[in-house]
Amino acid sequence: MTTININGTLLDLQKPCVMGILNITPDSFYAESRKTIERDIVSRARQILEEGGTIIDVGAYSTRPGAEEVSEEEEMKRLHKALGLLRKELPDAIVSVDTFRADVAKMCVEEYGVGIVNDISGGTMDNRMFETVAKLNVPYVLTHIKGTPQDMQDEPHYDDLIREVFLYFSEKINRLHDMGLNDIILDPGFGFGKTLAHNYELMSNLQMFREFEVPILVGISRKSMIYKLLDTTPQEALNGTTALNTIALLKGANILRVHDVKAAAEVVAIVECVTATSYK
Repeated sequence: MTTININGTLLDLQKPCVMGILNITPDSFYAESRKTIERDIVSRARQILEEGGTIIDVGAYSTRPGAEEVSEEEEMKRLHKALGLLRKELPDAIVSVDTFRADVAKMCVEEYGVGIVNDISGGTMDNRMFETVAKLNVPYVLTHIKGTPQDMQDEPHYDDLIREVFLYFSEKINRLHDMGLNDIILDPGFGFGKTLAHNYELMSNLQMFREFEVPILVGISRKSMIYKLLDTTPQEALNGTTALNTIALLKGANILRVHDVKAAAEVVAIVECVTATSYK
């Protein structure tokens, strides 16, 4: 099933879509993605839509490895500012909020009509998150993570990576369904408690997660799994991002979460053309 209900409107993800990143943080790992001034926030949101993005993903807490803690008060303050601007300037845009805090998610949905909650912790960093999103009845991005942003890259270990991630999703999807939430999107969590080898093993087996019959989100944009492998930097990682996004789509990804929306939208268009049954 690839259709999700966003504020009463059905979004069919049978054709993959692009989620553009809008970081309202001063410390996200990719410097060019940081937007803190009002005009820059609005400009970035417009750019996402104009370049072919379907969803604007707003984050106020950097979850890069080793990121510093941000208080709930500060996270809410940043989001009040950004979401207020988006509601005024782009009232019809589909907006998701990137947060692991239940009260932050509740505020964003109830006060600003945010349509998706994107939780990098899979409910592990706030035990009220599942109950909250079920009551809000909004699509929920369920991410696999091992640890927290502060310690997740401290020598992560798995006896059987794919099996453990699969069981993690199975248990949490059942819990969410029991609570009445049906609109779930899976994010395998590239870079969240995984070594370089783990990330590529996960990508190699991405198609396995189609068994859950829910949309799959892939977020590998300019991440260390690219620039460490190629011995470059986040600023030089667009080509690698495009290559991996292509592979992800061919393996069943429904949403690409990216910094570079135009490039990702072009990948979607090309892969759709190549794989269309009517193409001759």
